[in-house]
Order: sequence, then structure tokens, then C-alpha cells
Amino acid sequence: MNPAPAADLRRLAAVGPYFALDTAASADDDTPPPGYRPLHELYELYGDGRVRPDGPLAARVHVVAQRLGTAELRVAASILHLGLAARFWSVGVGAAVLLGAVPSLEGAWMRIPDQGPIDLWTPRWTPQGSATPSPATTTLAEQLHDAVIVGQLEPLAEAVRSVAPLSARLLLGNSASALAGTLRVLDGHAPDAARTLVAELLDRPPLAGTGTLRTGPHGTAFRRRSCCLYYRVGPGAGVCGDCCFTRPPSSRRPRTDGP
Repeated sequence: MNPAPAADLRRLAAVGPYFALDTAASADDDTPPPGYRPLHELYELYGDGRVRPDGPLAARVHVVAQRLGTAELRVAASILHLGLAARFWSVGVGAAVLLGAVPSLEGAWMRIPDQGPIDLWTPRWTPQGSATPSPATTTLAEQLHDAVIVGQLEPLAEAVRSVAPLSARLLLGNSASALAGTLRVLDGHAPDAARTLVAELLDRPPLAGTGTLRTGPHGTAFRRRSCCLYYRVGPGAGVCGDCCFTRPPSSRRPRTDGP
């Protein structure tokens, strides 16, 4: 398939850095720019069912922990997971509502900058489901489920849990929170289409039950049923706007991040 028209990519990137996706300049060019490595290396598990301690994911967790000033790797791992989930949802949902297609990130490459979201590059602009006999029979929500949840977030969650002890429920809450955050950005660009699509994704497994979404003339609000653990960064960290807590819990309160 031919690369995406440059105007489409510019329209996506104009929404914000989390929405940007680069691709090859021509159909004959499959060489990534300098500094990129295969995206699957972020999730790659080895014989012991864990990511390499010197691999990109484990290394990034330690960087995040250092920047947050926390000794708790699970806090840093959760915050990193939340940011990566936002990156994948932004590309997927943004392209779905603005361009009418869900890009597959299978075969994509990544570059991890010092600051900000990871850079994503793909040799082909290949819509999710284009290899199936009848891609038109699948909805955008189904394509997003396959491209983002199955293709990215499920292997990411398994890899993150091999680095730090985090519950599956917490990571699903992170994924739902990142999806709702993507919607808040798209509310200024294509609110009706984005709200319908995100509501459908939050109503179906595995995100069903992770929180409550409310939309209206004053914007979008989401309240999750788990906590990303950001409050544990320090006394002044507070809680996130969509947290299940209204104030940071004391150390005597039971954990609510899930089993």
C-alpha cells in the first residue's frame, strides 16, 4: 500500500505530538530514519517470561523513576504505561475520526526521545484489517480493538508486569484513562465522532467496567475505578483528575489497584 498522503499525516500531527505518525516517503523506501528500532522490542519477552533488564522498556522505567524521584519501580512503570497507552490511542483514534482509517502498527519502528512521547514510524500506511477479505465489514471500534488493544496494549501490559508488580486491573484502568484523555483532546476537532467511538470502546471488554465516561456541552469527564499510583510519588503529588480517590489515601488504607 502506498504511503499516506503527506496532508493526512500533517493533519494528524497538528492535533498534538501524541497523534503524530511518520511513514516512508515512497512505496519503495522501507528504511527507518536513524535512531529507530523495531517497536516490538519494547514488549519482547524472553525465556524467563520477562523483558531484558537492559532493554528499552526496563531502561525507560528506571529513567521515569529517576525523573519522578521515586524508588518504587511499580509507580514509574505505571506512569510510563499510561503515557505509552495514550500514544497508541492517540494515533489510532485520531486517525479513525479524522482520516476514516485505523493504521496498523504491525511492523512499526520507534525512537525514544529524552522528553515527550515516543516517535513512531511505519514503512507503510496500512489500515488495520486491510489484509482481511472484507475489511469493510468491521467497524472502526473493532479495528481499534485489534490494532491498539490486541496489537499494542496487551503485549505492553505483559511486558510492564514483568518489570514491576502491577495488577492487570490497574493497567486496564490506565488504558481506559489514556483513551478518555485522547477523547478530551479530540473534543476540539471531531467531538461527535470521537465521543461515539470512545464510548463504544469503553463499553466493550476488556475496558468495560474500568470507569464512567460523561460527555456533554461542557466537555468530557471520566472517573476510573482504579488508581495509577501517581500519588505515591511524594506528599505533594496529589491525585489525578480522573482518579478513583478524591484525595491521596493514607498508608493505612488498603490497596485498591486491584488483584
